[in-house]
Amino acid sequence: MSTGPRYQQIKSFILNGVMQQDYQPGSKIPTEIQLADQFGVSRMTVNKAIRDLVQENVLIRHPGVGTFVSDAKAESPLTDIKNIAEEVRQRGHAYSCRVVKLEDTVAHEAIAMQMGVPIGTPVFRSVIVHLEDDLPIQLENRYVIVSLVPGYLEQDFTALTPNEYLSKTCPISSVEHIVEAILPDEKVQRHLDIEPNTACLLVNRRTWSDGRLVSYACLTHPGTRYKLRSIASRGD
Repeated sequence: MSTGPRYQQIKSFILNGVMQQDYQPGSKIPTEIQLADQFGVSRMTVNKAIRDLVQENVLIRHPGVGTFVSDAKAESPLTDIKNIAEEVRQRGHAYSCRVVKLEDTVAHEAIAMQMGVPIGTPVFRSVIVHLEDDLPIQLENRYVIVSLVPGYLEQDFTALTPNEYLSKTCPISSVEHIVEAILPDEKVQRHLDIEPNTACLLVNRRTWSDGRLVSYACLTHPGTRYKLRSIASRGD
């Protein structure tokens, strides 16, 4: 059992159950009495933990019926670029990452085509797994142009995300997103800790700074843990 206030321990227990899918979206969680007995605390303590999770849109209460898991997933705006670490923290959760690979390589045919450079152009590559409360929510496979971001591989991407670093060194002037549904290959399954039949969202993102293409990233999200949102405004 983790240390800290008892209500926080109960909150973490429920949240971990939701994130690990022990409690599925729409399913009913144990009653306050059951949780109070399980943790040896008062119903008031349990009630505080549940109230917090309701306010964070993790749980939904139906008076006289019970408390259920919300069907809300981690959400990211499609028409903008956000720092995933900040997104996670804004939801009140803990962000962490695993740096799988940082390498100096060259653009093969598919990457050269996406980045608009000759085959064999020097590029940096980073592969990072982003986690929310220790649960993988994104596998980021990113290529950047060496000549535009020479210090890329020297960064500590456990302290700042590639997005955060690139936004500071090469302010984004435009972005392109292409989204498709995929089934994960073995590497994606392993990095995201998902089953072979888990539907995933693949976002192919290209970013420009002052008209120069700086980065091409393939961002894979488990569809059960993530959703993308797009809001378009129209004039009268």
